[in-house]
Amino acid sequence: MPIKGVHTLFYADDAQRLRVFLRDQLGLPARDVGEGWLINDFTSADMGVHPTDHSGAPPAGTTEVSFYCDDLVATMTELTGRGVVFEGPPQDQGFAMVAYFEMPVVGRTMLYQPRY
Repeated sequence: MPIKGVHTLFYADDAQRLRVFLRDQLGLPARDVGEGWLINDFTSADMGVHPTDHSGAPPAGTTEVSFYCDDLVATMTELTGRGVVFEGPPQDQGFAMVAYFEMPVVGRTMLYQPRY
């Protein structure tokens, strides 16, 4: 049986606060699997493995969760309307247009519009 997808986790001291942010402010689809434990299901995901041999790369073993969209500016406008705070305007990083926002309990998180 082939692998079907990827599952990501955020460990948080205030898990309920982060669950509500993901559902209500980011608008991620969520289903309650019991006792308020929300699982966010996606219809699309990808995973990359990046080398560490370039300037600014994090150390080997670092993991990162980011979100992507088809239209970064429109998505930022919508999310800002829901109270999401972005660091600044989108930046061209070659592989994508990228913006960062603050997620409760987690911190700085990337949202990008891929070019691949």
